[in-house]
Amino acid sequence: MAGTAELRDKINRSLWDEGIQIQGPMSDSFSDVLTAEALRFVAALSRRFEHVRRELLRQRQERQRRYDEGIRPDFPPETSRIRDARWKVAAIPQDLLDRRVEITGPVDRKMIINALNSGARVYMADFEDALSPTWANVVEGQIHLRDAVARTITAAGAEGKVYQLNEKTATLMVRPRGWHLVEKHVLIDGHPVSASLFDFGLFFFHNSHALVEEGTAPYFYLPKLEGHLEARLWNDVFNVAQDKLSIPRGTIRATALIETLPAAFEMHEILFELREHSAGLNCGRWDYIFSFIKKFRNSPPRVLPDRALVTMEEPFLKAYAELLIQTCHARHIHAMGGMAAPIPVKDDPRANRLAIEKVRQDKLREVHAGHDGTWVAHPALVPVALKAFEFMVGPHQIALARADARVTAQDLLKTPVGIVTETGLRTDVAVAIRYLESWLKGVGCVPLYGLMEDAATAEIARAQVWQWIRYGVKTADGTVITDRFVREIIDETVDALREPGGDNSCRLELAARLFEDLATAEEFPEFLTAKAYAYLD
Repeated sequence: MAGTAELRDKINRSLWDEGIQIQGPMSDSFSDVLTAEALRFVAALSRRFEHVRRELLRQRQERQRRYDEGIRPDFPPETSRIRDARWKVAAIPQDLLDRRVEITGPVDRKMIINALNSGARVYMADFEDALSPTWANVVEGQIHLRDAVARTITAAGAEGKVYQLNEKTATLMVRPRGWHLVEKHVLIDGHPVSASLFDFGLFFFHNSHALVEEGTAPYFYLPKLEGHLEARLWNDVFNVAQDKLSIPRGTIRATALIETLPAAFEMHEILFELREHSAGLNCGRWDYIFSFIKKFRNSPPRVLPDRALVTMEEPFLKAYAELLIQTCHARHIHAMGGMAAPIPVKDDPRANRLAIEKVRQDKLREVHAGHDGTWVAHPALVPVALKAFEFMVGPHQIALARADARVTAQDLLKTPVGIVTETGLRTDVAVAIRYLESWLKGVGCVPLYGLMEDAATAEIARAQVWQWIRYGVKTADGTVITDRFVREIIDETVDALREPGGDNSCRLELAARLFEDLATAEEFPEFLTAKAYAYLD
């Protein structure tokens, strides 16, 4: 980028005495969102809450230590009064009443336009699992969203086609990165800023007033929460942010993703902490499966079978969904379903029909279970999901109390039974390596083998392989899964993926090396993306 060093130095000189420093390259367009005022806003949030964030991450480690010692997760007795009391979250905003179908995807400019025009009720713009957080992707994503809120966003397509917003568009929600991640390109008092606060802070600073003036509001999805104290931190951030910009408290609304095992035991408490700002809960099924493996990584009886066998019909996942629906409806708020992985197949009509039918059946399952809405990852799947949700009378099913659900801790902890196959092992290796290769190239949402893979599904793949190696699991044909066997599969996978004369060898080899490190490490690496982030520009 021409003049990047000069622009960065100019901003850094103006903020040097305030302890704010940009490490990444700059351009004129970046300067539009990385203004001194916006960076001061982010820095104020960081200084107010960074110590709390770090303490909560320390508590995650302590919780894991207890699991490693054999102490099972359970509903916290100290918060039983919250679970047992009668209370409701704040009234639902008008433009969030109907959330029957939500489309998700990264903050690519064309993707934003297509998603907002897709016919879905909501578009979740994703800075998290569907985004490779290169500096350019993160900052350009903020620019694109600012333009979308202002309704000035356009994109050039093939043969001169111009993409622009329709008159009627989906309601916008934004998912910042999780509490465990940092944005290394911005330092506050010499330390990388929390990625959560950076993503949230920039979007909120630049767009909150415009959204309110348009009759909507800043709406968010909150990822990777492990309990109500982490939800409380978000609620405190919301209050401070609203106060600083003179926006009434309660304007922000946020849906918390229940995608970690500890959070499943604190659903009522999470809603209670966010009750003035709550937009419900969501079944983040893929991250939840990953969390189940991760939390029980030192429990050999809890080894999961092939990923393809771990469906939402498994008792532990069915119980988790039932509890989420019951909890949300008791508090008069939306219980959102999750993502079905199959995507349309352009060049194979039969495979396409099968993929569409799998999505349709998954959405029918969700609507009959009592969910109020669902996710899709592709615009072509919006009408499929909408058709399934025609079985729902009205814009939601909150009146469906699901009093019949009697979910115990034992139900949530029931490990699925099934086989591990060499095909499943090889698929996990290939998915993880191919996803990592794309992620390292700056693409965080990748169609592979007929499924839409993001960081959550890649995490399942590498976590399963780590667990199978650790416990010497045998495949269905009797082969013991060892680190040597997995290394052989890695080499074979790389050989098959390498393109003669292609330019993919560098990132492919790095992806393979990273996967090998993740899968064969003595101690389980907490997050794939945290380890790989060091290699991103």
